[in-house]
Amino acid sequence: MRFEGVIKSWNDERGFGFIEPTRGEQEIFVHIKAFPQGAGRPQAGQRVSFEVELGPRGKKRARNVVAVRPAVRRPERPRNSPIQWGTASLFAIPMFLVVYLSVSLLWKPPLWFALVYLVASAITFLAYAFDKSSAKRGASRTSEGTLHTLSVVGGWPGALLAQQLLRHKSVKTEFRSVFWGTVATNVAAFIVVCSPIGSSLWAAQ
Repeated sequence: MRFEGVIKSWNDERGFGFIEPTRGEQEIFVHIKAFPQGAGRPQAGQRVSFEVELGPRGKKRARNVVAVRPAVRRPERPRNSPIQWGTASLFAIPMFLVVYLSVSLLWKPPLWFALVYLVASAITFLAYAFDKSSAKRGASRTSEGTLHTLSVVGGWPGALLAQQLLRHKSVKTEFRSVFWGTVATNVAAFIVVCSPIGSSLWAAQ
């Protein structure tokens, strides 16, 4: 029959100590020879599992002692953790570059489209940085509506970089959902405007 307990005291020089059983019974003598070879040196406070036998003088002592390793629980990932969005965030900008290149080859949009994305992204990144700084200082914040507006007009790459690099607005699920909606809206609008459908609409006007 095996028992569990904690090594209450241990004399490493002399190679013995005492185990306090978890059931509250009297302490059990334990010698270094009761541990398996290669198991490492016992330490006070270590949880162990053991059997009990009678020694030469009729006193109880532990044998076949092994360390009890409690199961290591993995920390639960917060449901709103930025890691949830890591894959989409990692590939969103490269995927858009592929889309932009494809659209450019097909319909040759004006070069100022690229300039709009660069300028809007820079402004949006600064807006996120300012909002985070304001949050730390307790000052007036930039509204989420403003941040989403900047994203939908082409600043979403800068917003995405700010969320990942500054760790700002990267946790709130509702905000992230709306943000990805602005990304989808902007990309769809870009494709439509650059396509022959968009060109015909501009010509009609």
